[in-house]
Amino acid sequence: MGRGKIEIKRIENSTNRQVTFSKRRNGLLKKAREISVLCDAEVGAVIFSSAGKLYDFCSPKTSLSKILEKYQTNSGKILWDEKHKSISAEIDRIKKENDNMQIELRHLKGEDLNSLQPKDLIMIESALDNGLANLNDKLMEHWERRLRNNTMLEDENKMLAFKLHQQDAELSGSMRELELGYHPDRDFEAQMPITFQVQPSHPNLQDNN
Repeated sequence: MGRGKIEIKRIENSTNRQVTFSKRRNGLLKKAREISVLCDAEVGAVIFSSAGKLYDFCSPKTSLSKILEKYQTNSGKILWDEKHKSISAEIDRIKKENDNMQIELRHLKGEDLNSLQPKDLIMIESALDNGLANLNDKLMEHWERRLRNNTMLEDENKMLAFKLHQQDAELSGSMRELELGYHPDRDFEAQMPITFQVQPSHPNLQDNN
């Protein structure tokens, strides 16, 4: 018994609507993937759910932006204005510059040199020589700065050692002066009385008559 036809209209029940969306979305992306592989076709599919969530698929050998550019060229429809075109052109220019820089970097590392002409190799050699000269200059600046810092530290250490020596000398001199000026026996004797005399007025010390 075959499945009956479903009336194509909005599904009111939110749960059923979400389940149907998930099933048909997966089926649509699966079919897009299959036709891309089986038929070597350039396929791009973009799906937004009712909540705004994005689902997309693009053939592995191309990109969605290229497919949209082809669509715009072949259909005659303008998908973006001049501002977007200028932004896209700037992005393409930056990508191209980045690719060129990656190629130059590989050449400087000694890779992919077989396809280069002698003049190109001379330019690379000159760039390497300039880079080596700049590197040597930076190294010399580093060592000179390090020597200056070491000299400054040595001068500071000498100054601190000199000040410490002065403080030790001053402290030693003060202690020596204290030792020379202090005579405990002589001072004690100078303070002691020569004779003692008992006062006759003290009642306990009077003669018993």
